[in-house]
Amino acid sequence: MLEFLKKYRLFFGVFFVLSAIILSLFYSALKPKKTLPIFNPADVNPELVDSTVQYKSKYHTIADFSFINQNGKTITQKDYEGKIYVADFFFTTCGSICPKMTTNLSDIQKAFASNPKVKLLSFTVFPETDSVPVLKAYAKKYNVDENKWNLVTGDKKEIYTMARKSYLAVKLGKPSELYDMVHTENFVLVDTKKRVRGFYDGTNKDDMKRLIEDITFLANE
Repeated sequence: MLEFLKKYRLFFGVFFVLSAIILSLFYSALKPKKTLPIFNPADVNPELVDSTVQYKSKYHTIADFSFINQNGKTITQKDYEGKIYVADFFFTTCGSICPKMTTNLSDIQKAFASNPKVKLLSFTVFPETDSVPVLKAYAKKYNVDENKWNLVTGDKKEIYTMARKSYLAVKLGKPSELYDMVHTENFVLVDTKKRVRGFYDGTNKDDMKRLIEDITFLANE
């Protein structure tokens, strides 16, 4: 028996190596590949979507925009062209969920500090109080990298339109106040084709891990 094994040990060695490779390839072929959904207004909680676009079930993309950032610079869709980015809605005097959300966005900024393809975009929902100097101070407080992260303000109607028709991320506010909105904890992941690819609880650490994984996935597509 020993003589037999010695005689054919090379054969058995090659056989086992090839078997392992074949099994590995077979497993890889059967293992489901990671994918990310593409969200349209019809896929999202109607409370977060303007009634004029709730019916839309395909081809949804982020509309063109123009706002002013913490440095007084005009920020448009062009600044995010070909980028993967996370958008959120906040206001600087928010004492509930905003500090946690902004801290978590700071962590996202750190995680992708060396990747120029990944950016962040935060819209104030109180442009009447969140002026450029106010946003600048807020940006300094949270160590915002001005090359990667824009905090923007502008016309309230335009912010409202972007929030509810493009990013699908805020609820209606007081009916008596025109364009009033209630921001949520949602972070919105947008891909290089301006499509919404995910929603994440900006106060939840597990969701932040998932967001980092999903950004990495999109960056490697």
